[in-house]
Amino acid sequence: MDPKFVVLMGGPGAGKGTQAKRLQVELQLPQISTGDIFRENLKNETELGKLAKTYMDKGELVPDEVTVAMVRDRISRPDCANGVLFDGFPRTIAQADALGALLAEFGAQVTVVPYIHVAGDVLLQRLAGRWTCTQCGHMYHILFNPPQTPGVCDLDGARLYQREDDTEETQRRRIDVYFAQTAPLIDYYRQKGLLAEIDGEQSIDAVYEALKQAIDQAA
Repeated sequence: MDPKFVVLMGGPGAGKGTQAKRLQVELQLPQISTGDIFRENLKNETELGKLAKTYMDKGELVPDEVTVAMVRDRISRPDCANGVLFDGFPRTIAQADALGALLAEFGAQVTVVPYIHVAGDVLLQRLAGRWTCTQCGHMYHILFNPPQTPGVCDLDGARLYQREDDTEETQRRRIDVYFAQTAPLIDYYRQKGLLAEIDGEQSIDAVYEALKQAIDQAA
């Protein structure tokens, strides 16, 4: 069977992380995110990690060529022989072009790009309703997992608070940035005939089945 190189896309709150973990087990493919790769290279103090750190220490973005070099190193390992599940990479058209060229070095190409699509207002509902206990740290959600008494933790009766990064304003900005940055990439893969749009407002299991079908059909 040909290797499967899957680029999984979805906005914050779309459930991409949850689905990626399930797909990783089902497809028996390593899940690769640039965040994990960066952490590994920095922790192990590799040459690429040291190079990336020089930019990070100056508060600058790590250049694409350094990121792509880390991805090249990662997919050259034996566990990637049957393919990869990319999570959060590429983020730009330039990175997508670089990934295409990189895979071509291995005699491969992107198999399919499942995009878990969820409307912005639904993403905001999912992200902006989280509240946390001031004492035990237990998390609640106003819509999906509300406390029995508003503003009070079920476990210890302590006050609930909303973290700054969980506020509606912060999450709205996060969602707007995602759609602005990702729209060109979605069009890029759509024009290549690789995009598979998945309705992310279904149940978790229904989204999972739709993802599996899209990947199976593209294989």
